[in-house]
Amino acid sequence: MELTRKRKNTFGRRVWRDRYLLLIALPGILYFLVYKYAPMFGLVLAFNDYNPFKGMYSSPWVGLRNFYDIFKDTESLKVLWNTINISILQIVFAFPAPILLALMLNEVRSSFYKRVVQSLVYLPHFLSWVVVVGISVIFLRGEGLLNHFLKDAFGWGPIPWLTDPAFFKPLVVAQVIWKEIGWGTIIFLAALAGVNPQLYEAAIVDGASRWRQIWHITLPAIRSTIVILLILRLGNVMDVGFEQIFLMLNPFNRDVGEILDTYVYQRGIVQSDYSFATAVGLFKGLVGLILVLGANFLAKRFGEEGIY
Repeated sequence: MELTRKRKNTFGRRVWRDRYLLLIALPGILYFLVYKYAPMFGLVLAFNDYNPFKGMYSSPWVGLRNFYDIFKDTESLKVLWNTINISILQIVFAFPAPILLALMLNEVRSSFYKRVVQSLVYLPHFLSWVVVVGISVIFLRGEGLLNHFLKDAFGWGPIPWLTDPAFFKPLVVAQVIWKEIGWGTIIFLAALAGVNPQLYEAAIVDGASRWRQIWHITLPAIRSTIVILLILRLGNVMDVGFEQIFLMLNPFNRDVGEILDTYVYQRGIVQSDYSFATAVGLFKGLVGLILVLGANFLAKRFGEEGIY
């Protein structure tokens, strides 16, 4: 009893001591409680045939039938492949882009020029996807600026950038890079700021070129940061981005552009198949969890820190 009382007193003193920090963290805690943890009570929808008149816990129990439907329907499999394909393209091309930009900015010696470039590349992050897609449409439509330039410069006819399925995935990846490359450099530039300048001085004395300095000093300094961010990115491998894809879809590119999020919107919201939509959301979460755990395990096996 005495030990329990002492622990309670110690906990109360710590809470009072850190009361201002806890108040600052309170909005974030409430956000996760309301939007991340509270909705988990609705996961029961994934295992029943939801009927709005019977309620969430009184609808007929169907077990794993909704999960079987994900892999049984050819449309679901095609949508799943589109999601994985676009996500892999984003990891391969969009994930390294902030790293390359951070390395280039780190080599800039003019602090004024560096700040100007950083400010310019940060700005697209604060634009909504509606604005980004709207800008893309203005530039890429049949009468858009790009087609006008190609016609005047090379005499080419209008290219169907927005309706040809072959251009859909490259455009999606390019939009992600343009919008997020500047914002992604913040973490890498912060990591590079902690590199000891004496390491570069010693490398110069040894006759190392700029490329050698980047390869042997700069990249190892941010390697742990790259690994951690890659692990976190793998957790969202099934989340390609609903708003962007939904705005870019049209009847001509739907076969290659339909992803799980937009498919769930059609099935769950438009067609009111809430149980199937919940099953897909739970499936996405499980896939992300498995990938994060696997990537973290491999990172630790290769000597990196990981996320836990």
